[in-house]
Order: sequence, then C-alpha cells, then structure tokens
Amino acid sequence: MDIVNQKIIQAVIDKANKVCPDSLALIGIYGSVATGDDYEKSDLDLLILIEDDEGRKLGTGFILDDKNVGYDIYCTNWSSLRYDAECHHAHLSKLMDSQIVYIKNQDAYNELCTLREQAKRLLESTKRFQRANESLNQAKIAYANACLCETLGQVRLEAYGVISYLLDAVMLYHGKYFKRGVKRTFEELSALPVDDVFVQSIQNTVISKEIDQLRDLLKQLILYAESHIRKEEHKAEASEALSGTYEEMYSNWRNKVEEAEKNADAFASFMNMCSLHFMLSEIAETVAIGSFPVMDEYNPDSLEDNTKTFDKYLQKYEKAYMRAGISVKRFADVDEFTANYLRQ
Repeated sequence: MDIVNQKIIQAVIDKANKVCPDSLALIGIYGSVATGDDYEKSDLDLLILIEDDEGRKLGTGFILDDKNVGYDIYCTNWSSLRYDAECHHAHLSKLMDSQIVYIKNQDAYNELCTLREQAKRLLESTKRFQRANESLNQAKIAYANACLCETLGQVRLEAYGVISYLLDAVMLYHGKYFKRGVKRTFEELSALPVDDVFVQSIQNTVISKEIDQLRDLLKQLILYAESHIRKEEHKAEASEALSGTYEEMYSNWRNKVEEAEKNADAFASFMNMCSLHFMLSEIAETVAIGSFPVMDEYNPDSLEDNTKTFDKYLQKYEKAYMRAGISVKRFADVDEFTANYLRQ
C-alpha cells in the first residue's frame, strides 16, 4: 500500500480519536488496492465501520490534484453490514474480503467474522435460490419500467437495473459473489457455467442505440436468467394436506364463472378463471398434482367454454384428491351437512 493511502487511513484514525473516539470500530481495505488490481488512478476503498451516527463525521469526499484522483471516504454501520450478510445482492466483497488494517474494538471484529460466516453459510445453503429469485424479480420490474419509458436515455437507465439485478441473480444462484471491480465482471462470470449468449446479450445491450432493440435484448436476458436459475424442487406427493382446497376453489369461483357466462360478463369470467389458475399453480409448485394450464384455454369469445374448462380442471384436481385418499365433502342438503358437522 502506497504512502498516500497510508496517510489517508491514519487521518481517519486521528480524526476519530479527536471528534468521535467511541464511534470507530475498525477499518478495512477492499477493492482494487486489496486485490492488487489497482493502477495509478485507483482510489482507496475503505470499510470504515462505525458504532453510531457520530461516526459519520469521519465521512468525506475529496480530490487530490497532484494525483488527479477522487476519493470517497464512506462510513458503514452495522445495519448495512447485516443487510449484506443476508446476501440480498452479490457485491459482498466489502463484507467478506476487506483486509482489516485497524481494530479499535475487538468485539466489533469478532462480530464482523460472525457476519462473514453467516453470509458464507447462506451462499452454501438453498436459501441462496430465494435470493437469486428476488433479484430476478427486481430485474423484471426494471424491464417493465423500460417498456414504459419513452426516451432512449430512460430505457438505458432501466437496462442498467436489469443487468445489475440479473448479474446478482446468476452469481447468488451459484453461491458466489463479485470479488473484483466492474472491469472484471465478465472474467468472474466466465468461472460459472453461463452461456456465451448471456454475456453477448449484455454486451449488445450497452452498445444498442435503438429503444426496441434494447427492450428485446433485455427480454432475452431475463428469459435466459430465469431458465438458468430455475431449480426443480422435489415435489411432495398429494396428501391429506390438500384437504379443503377443492371445496375452496368450488366455493370461491365455480358459480361465479357460470354467472359470468349467463351475464355475458367477460371480465368476471377472466378474473375468476385466473384465480383458479393461480391457486392451482401455487399448489403445483410444491405438490405433484400435474399441470393445470387453465388460462391457455380461456376463451373470451365463448364464456360457455370457460365454464366447461373450469369444470374440466376441477375434475382433474379431484383425481389428485382421490390419489391422496381425500373425498370431496358433498352433502345432499344442509340438514345432512349440519348432522355430519355436529357429529365431528
């Protein structure tokens, strides 16, 4: 580490002793200086861990004219590090790899080590798949915004969001995080089983000059990432746990679809058919009940067909009930129901 960086670190320590002696917990170095990837114009990335808001007095930004380099002395609090340790993104180098050069509070260093272990365990666990999907969903939001924007500049900004979130998703899915700077992004991706088409689509995105082309590229990126991180979970066999779900579907939507047919109400038919589709899909995510593509068969020109489609998939779902040893609770009239209900 050169003399300039040493002097900056010492200045932070001296100022802490002067203006907030109880606030500074430790200092670490990360980024290009820590990885050896720095050059003459590199700034200094510091983990300045503070215990309280008084420690924010240590933060500043400045430019050294003799080096023509700008510096951002940024303070990090515990809530920020704990958020990082939950792996909501893949830029974890500050937490995981900072080389600690000053410790004021040994307990703080111990807690930092604990957070590092927490993040490491999460990246090794199946919870990383949840984090990857959260990032994917954020990318989809950015893509939706890109489709709503009217200027090329706005679309490009949303493209930045899509790319950033998808890179997080892919890295987290593989239990990895970015250890080096933006210029090394593709090198780090190359260590993963990621197709060249993903990288090429990113590179095409950043040089695109057309809104429609940008949107198409972003769509390709999302579809690729979604396919890449899709993890087929083991699905449970249909069991007693399904009990009541058939009756719920019938109660909530069956007669409403029939009523919509009689009233020529396409909106009501559409909404109730979608509700059935969503509930069946939600169950099918974790239970082996088969596929129920209700809305593939939705017909806006024939609401009678929709009622038939609804009944078709209810009948199919009743077979899953039967495989689980469950019988649909049907009664001839309310007296039969109440008698049965009160016996149990």
